[in-house]
Parts: sequence; structure tokens; C-alpha cells
Amino acid sequence: MANSNAEHTSETSWPVFRSLRAYRPNDLPGDLIAGLTLAAIAIPEQMATARLGGFAPQIGFLAFVAGSLGFAMLGGNRFLSAGADSTITPIFAGGLALLAASSSPQYLPLAMALALLVGLFLILSGLFRLGGIANLLSTPVTVGFLAGIALHILVSQMPGVLGLPAPDGPMLERIAVLALQARQANAYTLGIGLGVFAIVTASEALSAKIPGALIGLIAATIAVIAGSLESKGVNVVGSVPATWPTPSLPDIDPEQWAKLVPLSLLIAIVVMVQTSAVTRAFPSEPGKPADVDRDFLGLGAGSVLAGLFGAFPVNSSPPRTGIVAETGGKTQLSGLIAAAIVLALSVFGGTLLKHVPNAALGGVLLFVGLRIIRFRQIVLIFRESLPEFFLVIATAAAIIVLPIEQGVAIGIGLSLLHGIWSSTRARLVVFERVPGTTIWWPTSPHISGEQIPGVLVVGLQAPLSFLNASTFHTDLFHMLHATKPHLLVLEAASTPEIDFTAAQLLRDLFTECRKLGITVAIARLESLRAQDAFERFGLYDVLPRDHIFRSVDEAVKALASPAVNGPSS
Repeated sequence: MANSNAEHTSETSWPVFRSLRAYRPNDLPGDLIAGLTLAAIAIPEQMATARLGGFAPQIGFLAFVAGSLGFAMLGGNRFLSAGADSTITPIFAGGLALLAASSSPQYLPLAMALALLVGLFLILSGLFRLGGIANLLSTPVTVGFLAGIALHILVSQMPGVLGLPAPDGPMLERIAVLALQARQANAYTLGIGLGVFAIVTASEALSAKIPGALIGLIAATIAVIAGSLESKGVNVVGSVPATWPTPSLPDIDPEQWAKLVPLSLLIAIVVMVQTSAVTRAFPSEPGKPADVDRDFLGLGAGSVLAGLFGAFPVNSSPPRTGIVAETGGKTQLSGLIAAAIVLALSVFGGTLLKHVPNAALGGVLLFVGLRIIRFRQIVLIFRESLPEFFLVIATAAAIIVLPIEQGVAIGIGLSLLHGIWSSTRARLVVFERVPGTTIWWPTSPHISGEQIPGVLVVGLQAPLSFLNASTFHTDLFHMLHATKPHLLVLEAASTPEIDFTAAQLLRDLFTECRKLGITVAIARLESLRAQDAFERFGLYDVLPRDHIFRSVDEAVKALASPAVNGPSS
């Protein structure tokens, strides 16, 4: 108990930079190596992601620095890396494009405002411990969502890799235009893009610690300079202005702030879903539950800082977080070291990026896009649950065919509908007694059970709510009329919740059974919420408290007739 109190006091006394609260000198080598590796991975990735959203490369650097600093300040996970992310960038870029063109002066201020709003929603989610919102996307919907996002990334980068102008219009129309124009591709540009893609893919196959993207960018830049490829139609990043980031608020109209609210809420939900997965996959303390809500605070702080310093919303990165964990990172100091390197490059090394070909960044993003697709999970879902496989297809199709933010919203809606559909499918389960024991078990072809004449034991293995209460009531009365029992036992161990609608139907059920001469008992009402529902909705007014039992066997012995129970031993 003393150790637990000491640990709690230590955590509360470190409201910021929590991962550094017990820093030891021997942690530094691991953090230094992890920080250097993370910077090597992040530099090309952040440039490419910024380009994906229609921003200059240094904006990606600012997002990484802000995300790393914000998460180190308020986040809880020791390994998590925050910054520009290819999952959310296509979503908010599509939403911002409806308000301003990416080349217009209003595009960046809108992105900054969006980052502030996303950060605010994440901070509120962390403060009010709304981590459950992350469960809005089921696994099949998440897999479909990622597949759709991946196709957006691939299609958006193909013009740069092919050396062609980017087509406008809906996704399917853009794919058709690219297919028709593919023969006009610039061979040098295509070679650079595919070459960088091959280097990144080979590096990843050998070891995730190898900075394949950085190696590819350096090799592509050397090729551009040595071969004078700019004169042969290869487009490059160009000079990056070296400016020290200063805080400012976006100058946009109040009505534009209002238009950004739905998009920011959507982005915040996606960030919460991905962050929950990342922080649970790489826990700070193995064996202990992840503090997801604390990590929402860190991501929220990162997005707020990004908005104040001229960047866009940030997200957690599964690959970069894995790199920190695998290369010996101990605390968020590794992220701060990487952020310092990236900031130095942004401020002092802009000319180093002058000859980086855009096709090389496209090659990096082609790899990222393909890595996002969960091929194994798609196959597994297809084999094990065909209805949920159609959820994967429907979500991906919605994101591909519709404007991307609408597709994501539909994906969330499909996930919720799937959950509702699963609840409505819950049906009554009949229980039988295992011969020679006091155990009552759901009827199964694999277990030989026995029924007791005059006794009906049933249960609903789901929350009892407005979604299934009517079906529960109808099915139960069909059973009662078919079996005509003297004792009805409701086995409630798998019913964690009872809402108002269900409680009213239970009241009617208890009253109708009394009129029919059927005694009703409840067994294993274990859920505290279900117990509270019995109190709150006045169910004890129609069902005596002494008809609540800890087991089915107790209920049968107490309320079944002596003839049913048999002679006492």
C-alpha cells in the first residue's frame, strides 16, 4: 500500500514531462540512439506528409517539433512519437480544400485553426476521460478506412512519380485520367520514384531500424545533381525558407471557425482511435493498462502547439513509435532529441533540401500508402466473418467514391450500425443443469444437460436495452406458452446493463407472470449497473427482493415445488 501511495504521489507531482520524472543517467544512451534514428526516419516522412497535404516541407517539420514537444509535456506513453501523419492528412486536406485552394493564402491559416480545434477536442476528451470514444470504429471498419485512405495516398502521389500534372475531380475520374496519361510519364521521374520506393521497401524488409527513406532521398538528390535532371523535367522541392517559428493565431473569419468544427471533431476521433491502438501496442509498463486519456492530453497539446506555430493537426505514428521502442528509447527525451534535430534542419539547413526531387517524396509515400493496407487482416476477416468483410468493402468504397471526410463519417456510422445490429441479434438462451452438479449451463450440442419439469431457466447474453427489449419480451412469452413452467429463472450474469425501456418491459413481464401463476426469480444479477437499474426503476416493487439469488441452483431449490426438487437428502 505504501508503494502504491508513493507511486501515485510521484505521478501527481509531475504534471508535465511525466516520462522524465525518474530519469537515470544510464537511460541517456538509449534515448540518444533512439532520437537519432527517429530523426533519420522522420525527416523524409514529415516532408512527404506535408506535401501530401499541400504544404511546404518545413510545415511538416514544424508539425513534428510541435507534436513531439506537446506529447512529451503532457502525454503518458514513454515511446509514442507524434507529428504529421499520413492517416489524417488526406482527410483534413480534403476538408480544407472545400474552403480554400491549397495554393491560396487562406489555406495555411485554416489548417492552423483546425489544429487548434482538434487539440481542444483531444484535451477535453482526456480531461473528461472519454477514451471509450476510440471504440467507435470496429476492426473491420478501421481496416476498410485504412484501405480507402491508402488508395487516396497512392493516387495523390502517382502524378508526382510519373512526372504528370495532377488531375482534378472525383477519385475514380482521377484514376481514369492517370491511366490514360501513363504513357506520357517522365522516365527520369518514374525511375527516381520507383527507385526510392524500392530502397525503402528493401530497408524495411531487412530491419525497421534502417532509415531507408533518408537513404533513398539522399541517393535521389545526388542523382539529380550529378545528372542535371532538373533540366530533364524532374521537379525538385527548391529552397526552403529558413525561419525561426514564432507563435501566432490564425486570421480567419468566425464563420470559417464554425465550418471547421465538424471536420475537427472527425479528425479528433480518428486521432483517438489510432492513439489508443498505438499506446496499447507499445505500453510504457508491460502488464499495466495504458493511460489512453493521458495520451489524448499529450496529442491535444501537440496539435495546439502546431496550430500556434503555423502547422496542421498531428497524430501518433505506429511505425515511428515502434522505432523508438525497438532502438532502446527509454523516455520522451528520445522524441525531444529528434525534434531538436528536425528544428535545426528547418532553421539552418533549408538549402540542403533544395535539390530533393518531389518524385522521391512520392516514392516514400507510395511505401507508406501500401503499408497502411492491412492485407492479412482483410484476408482473415474474409475467411472468418463474411458479413464483416462486407463492412471492410463498404467503408473503403465510401472513402474512395465520396469526399474523404464524408467517407470517414460514413465509416463511423457503419461501425455504430454494426454494433447496434449485433445487439438486436441477441436472443434468449435456454439453460440446462449439468447432470450430477449444481451448475446450469447454456444448452449446447456438446454438453448433455437436463431439464427440470416445471422450471424454465433463460438468459440474454447482451445488455437489455431498447434495441432488444421487445424481442426479448416476445421470445420469452412464446417460450412460456410453449413450456408452461411454474418457475421462471432469469440468469442475468451476461446482462451488464438495463435501460429505461427494458425496465418497463420487465415490470410488465413480472406482473403478467404473476397473473399466470408463474413464479419469477433472478439469478446472478452480478453487474452493479444492472443492480442499480433494479433500484432506480422500481423493479423491486413488482419482484420481491428475496427472489434475487446468487445462483440458479439456489433459486430452484428455494422456489421450485418440493415435487420438482425431489426428496431432501
